[in-house]
Amino acid sequence: MKDKLFILLQQLAPQHCLSRLVGRLAECRDPWVKNTFIRWFAKRYGVDMQEAEIEELRAYENFNAFFTRKLKPDARPLASSPDSILSPADGAISQLGDIEHGRIFQAKGRGYGLSTLLGGDIDLAEPFKNGKFATIYLSPKDYHRVHMPVDGKLRETIYVPGDLYSVNQTTAANVDQLFARNERLVAIFDTEYGPMAMVLVGAMIVAGIETVWAGQVAPVPRQPVRHRFDARPDQDIRLSRGEEMGRFKLGSTVILLFGPDVMRWSESLGAESPLRQGEAMGTRLPAAAHEENPKDE
Repeated sequence: MKDKLFILLQQLAPQHCLSRLVGRLAECRDPWVKNTFIRWFAKRYGVDMQEAEIEELRAYENFNAFFTRKLKPDARPLASSPDSILSPADGAISQLGDIEHGRIFQAKGRGYGLSTLLGGDIDLAEPFKNGKFATIYLSPKDYHRVHMPVDGKLRETIYVPGDLYSVNQTTAANVDQLFARNERLVAIFDTEYGPMAMVLVGAMIVAGIETVWAGQVAPVPRQPVRHRFDARPDQDIRLSRGEEMGRFKLGSTVILLFGPDVMRWSESLGAESPLRQGEAMGTRLPAAAHEENPKDE
């Protein structure tokens, strides 16, 4: 009953209006407002400021600057093996595994369509069929910058408007197609593993999604927006393994997609496994595996 009430309240709430209001509060620079908000948040969620490049809470110009704080250079060492696929963020695994019959597992028998997640483009989804997915949830206390799992060249982005349900275990278990109905930014990279998708999913009171190449993603009106980066030489965007690619102004979820027969997730990982940005969460399959298991047609 408690979970049903939680979902019902979100259905009735003015999700986008509420998120815009929180966004304005998070940008407020009034010392009393921003210091009170930051102090309460850091204590409430046990934020470890010793990892932050700026440890003093009052030094941040507003809540968003604190929330997207930069860490000290040695705070997140990258896995040393060049074949390791890095965790793009701090957080915890919501689910990970195989993309089966064009669908991605969400929770408790719920799933959603691969092509729906990617904005309804069947051709865009095709290379990821029978591939691998990982859904990573970022909690309020986590570091909220998102980094590259592998080297990649940005091919295109798709902004997909949608709902703004909160993203956690309760909503994943009770809201159909949660990640394919929430607002999101899809970024497709060409990598040595073939195409890789990084999907940054918005959520209730998430005040914004940013990328390092375009800043905050906030199209007006809220309609699908697709941008190709491989059509013009002056838009050649290449990001290295471990390099920042984006950030959340208030938390949410990252979904990673790879094609079939190119990589595997670490056997030690499963639902609710904790992650830190930069640690190995998967590895490249040897070349022999590609020859023995040709890509499904």
